[in-house]
Amino acid sequence: MILGAVLAGGLSSRFGSDKALAEIGGRTLISLAVDALSGWCEHVVVTGRETAPAPTLPDWPHAGMGPLGGLAAAMHYAQDEGFEAVLSCGVDAGLLPDDLPALLGNAPACLAAQPVIGLWPASAAPQLEALLQGGESHSMNRFADLVGARRVEIAPAVANINTPEDLARASARIVS
Repeated sequence: MILGAVLAGGLSSRFGSDKALAEIGGRTLISLAVDALSGWCEHVVVTGRETAPAPTLPDWPHAGMGPLGGLAAAMHYAQDEGFEAVLSCGVDAGLLPDDLPALLGNAPACLAAQPVIGLWPASAAPQLEALLQGGESHSMNRFADLVGARRVEIAPAVANINTPEDLARASARIVS
């Protein structure tokens, strides 16, 4: 079983407002991400937010840990509930390829250009805990290296929406 996790604990500082609530085609980015993962996963959670269109989990061990804090929360939940893996994406990546699970293959794997989009074995939770509690870089790339994740190249790249201009470009792609 696969748990879907939308990592939504960021500050949206480059965006200027809560980007989870920004819209493409009349739908919020957070609802697009939840719906995308719902098509592939038995259950979906949103990490790092108190309200969302799916059950929420606080980041682990606390807020402010970046995407890894959200992934750690999801991996703990996955282990507790008997899920084998976590399929993760950022709240700003709701426009995922229709064949994402096939592109990623077996866990661990992530998109080379956006490692926050990945399939992670729940059994890697202890490695993620050690990373978050240690002095090393708290980056998705570092975690991917630690667990030996395959880096998957895809074209076109998944839109990474960090600014209002990124949102406008992603919206234009939908319209055309």
